[in-house]
Amino acid sequence: MHMLPNLKLLQVFASVVENHGYSRAQQALNMTTPAISAYMSELEAQLGFVLCKRGRGGFALTAKGEQFYRYSQEMLATLNVWQNQVQTLKGEQGGTFSLGVVDATITDTSMDLPAAIARFNQRFPAVFLNLIVREPNELQQHLLEDRLELAIGHFPLRASNLVTVPLYEEQHWLYCSPQHPLAQGHVDVARVQKNGMVTRHYWNQQEVNKRGFRHSNASVESIEAQLTLILSGKYIGYLPEHYAHSWEQRGVLQRLLPDHFNFLVPFSFAYRRGRAREPLIQAMRQILSEEGKKPGE
Repeated sequence: MHMLPNLKLLQVFASVVENHGYSRAQQALNMTTPAISAYMSELEAQLGFVLCKRGRGGFALTAKGEQFYRYSQEMLATLNVWQNQVQTLKGEQGGTFSLGVVDATITDTSMDLPAAIARFNQRFPAVFLNLIVREPNELQQHLLEDRLELAIGHFPLRASNLVTVPLYEEQHWLYCSPQHPLAQGHVDVARVQKNGMVTRHYWNQQEVNKRGFRHSNASVESIEAQLTLILSGKYIGYLPEHYAHSWEQRGVLQRLLPDHFNFLVPFSFAYRRGRAREPLIQAMRQILSEEGKKPGE
């Protein structure tokens, strides 16, 4: 190879991998499938080896493609940090700030995230904000890969390269629909536990046991999906109190044995160790800490 592939080719390749194929990458890249295919072919021609297989079997990276993707991730992450550092040399702070958050936080009054974002934007109007919603494990991985500057959520897995700062605790209760059999008549702990519950796909068996159950009968990738299954009247599951509040007020959700089935989730913000002095991260850290400590909210 006589020259390094240009940045656009690498970005297209990374997006194709992260979206598991050409068709799913169309929206993320705002490009047609033939255009994406042309970029990929050009990249493979420059590299001199095949990156992926595509056909009836679906999209899959070759062994060299997987290794090249890891190299590309490292390079793109380093470039992102470099861009942020260069922007600090300008009179007005610019660049991109990528913030990650777990789902179903919009109803959480323990910390007013929209107000925090408004303050950040007022202070740094030239900064391009990228807000993504992911599950906790993904957020941690994105932080470690420098694909996010900062993330907000519950992070049960400890990562030595991440700094985690506590914000507040989120109350969870066990809910069912009035149409569920458990909503009728007397129920006890043993009867509730026989039903199993809706779990989130990133919960392992230990998490299920901690919540008072031995098994689940459904799994979801988001709290919105969890609410949908509970509202069907066929499933029970834990929801954040703030998220379930309006449905509970309307009488379409009810708590099951709240004295027994409840837990608190510690929320924090996290960032990669070694990036604490970056101006944008410093500013957002300060804003989030202040928004999370406002009394009476």
